[in-house]
Amino acid sequence: MSQVRNTPTRKDVAALAGVSETVVSYVLNNNRYVAQDKRERVLAAVRQLHYRPNTVARTLKGKKSNHILFIADNISNEHFGKIVEEMDKIAYDKGYLISLLADRNDEEFVSQVNSRLVDGIVISATGFDEKYVQMLIDSGVPVVLLMNREYPNIGSEAVRIYTGLNQGIRDCVKLLESRGRRHLLYIDRISRHGRFSKKDDLRFSGFCSQMEESGLPFSAERFVTGCTNERELFDAVCARLNSGLAVDGIVGRNDDMACVALSAVLACGRRVPEDVSVIGFDNSRISNYVTPALTSVELDRPAIARAIITTLDEMIAGGKPSNQTFSTKLIERQTT
Repeated sequence: MSQVRNTPTRKDVAALAGVSETVVSYVLNNNRYVAQDKRERVLAAVRQLHYRPNTVARTLKGKKSNHILFIADNISNEHFGKIVEEMDKIAYDKGYLISLLADRNDEEFVSQVNSRLVDGIVISATGFDEKYVQMLIDSGVPVVLLMNREYPNIGSEAVRIYTGLNQGIRDCVKLLESRGRRHLLYIDRISRHGRFSKKDDLRFSGFCSQMEESGLPFSAERFVTGCTNERELFDAVCARLNSGLAVDGIVGRNDDMACVALSAVLACGRRVPEDVSVIGFDNSRISNYVTPALTSVELDRPAIARAIITTLDEMIAGGKPSNQTFSTKLIERQTT
């Protein structure tokens, strides 16, 4: 006769961790100081027991906020606005409201999030530390990772949605290579908080991998990074172009960065695309209205948004949906 597995309770977590239920509550809500060794024991017990505190408690108490939180690292970026706009079209019909929130990489931010009743969280923030992602997961709220970086230390309790960033940037390199371009620059994001691309960034890692596979030269001087504003980026691109470094192609992390690079190329007296080809990413509105018009990469935002809401809806209901992967599309215009 098969045994029915009881749903673990906060009391079970406390017993396994060797602490009181109050301490468990403090750790999961992150609203009181708890010694590090006790905190680690509680979180380990939560993972071992597969305890889902908020999901169970809300079901029993009838507390459902119908509120989804989207945490991004740059809420002024057009890309996130478009994603949330598409999500809202689907979420509203299901009774959900969405809030877009800029991440703050500290425990106080996590505590503030955990102190509010939300049904699900979407994270697309490259600078948001994994330990804070794990703290949100451990609070029991369903979490979807909209993948713009790898999360090697986050388990399968968070669902991953791959939007095609890695392959999309690889396609940019392949297109430039097919045009005979071999000496490329990669233009990183602008950041006033030191959040520049690392090896776990899917766009940057895709660019580096494809450069290596194509046998194209790539060294530190071809990685334009560390800029805090558009003027610095403009000057940095001009400095590369005027240094004697061979440059015949540029890939921007997004369209905004590509447009600054395009402006710098033209200001240095180079022709686009005859001398230097330029590609952006995200296919933002501006790509059609610069001169020459910018080649870019388009994400399937309607499908991605639908997947986010459907996935969260299933997780909130107690399901375990699978990871999903989407493709991108190159939109060729005058800069290539």
